[in-house]
Amino acid sequence: MAGFNFETLERENLGETVYARVAEALIKGRFAPDARLTIRELAQSLGTSVTPVRDAILRLIQDEALVQKSAREVRVPIITLERYREIRQIRLKLEGLAAREAALKAKAKDIERLHDLIALNERAIADKNWAEGLELNQTFHFALADIGDMVVLRGILNRLWLQMGPLIAESYHEGGRAMIDNHYAVLAAVENKDSDAAERAIIADITEGGNVILERLFSRRAAGADQAN
Repeated sequence: MAGFNFETLERENLGETVYARVAEALIKGRFAPDARLTIRELAQSLGTSVTPVRDAILRLIQDEALVQKSAREVRVPIITLERYREIRQIRLKLEGLAAREAALKAKAKDIERLHDLIALNERAIADKNWAEGLELNQTFHFALADIGDMVVLRGILNRLWLQMGPLIAESYHEGGRAMIDNHYAVLAAVENKDSDAAERAIIADITEGGNVILERLFSRRAAGADQAN
């Protein structure tokens, strides 16, 4: 929580807005794994009462994006190696499908959007602005489902990224070029309306970028084993 502030909210649709704001922060990795969240601090940051914040927290616990440690303690979960592998396997299938549909349905404005996202991400990486780079990476992945007009799939991916956001953020700067290089192949495949190539490219992107995350999780497990001994 420390160091992160939300913009004050208007009073309309507070419940949905609070949920959307906290969910967005999780997806974009603004909270680290194991970060402790308090309803009072979130309410103060959002400029609202505790009730809509409490409701949003409960929904996020149901989404498995947060964990209830005790009556007063809510934390961002620490994803295990096994859980990460399962989520990645699901992402490979679902985001592969999104990429295929994007290649089949993309219009000129969609291709231009993907191109712009890559260019902005290149600038963020050059500036070592990892928070912006991470946000642009997430936007690129979600854009494929949007371009493919897959509303249900977009919702499923949103829930997966709720869990993955903090973990990806932890490792994004270590991934370097692996976090963006395959986006060019995705773009080329979408431009050429080559659904097979688009699927292969996004699978390569998730796999290669995920290798850094796997290394971190293996190291964390080894450190835990050493402490136990």
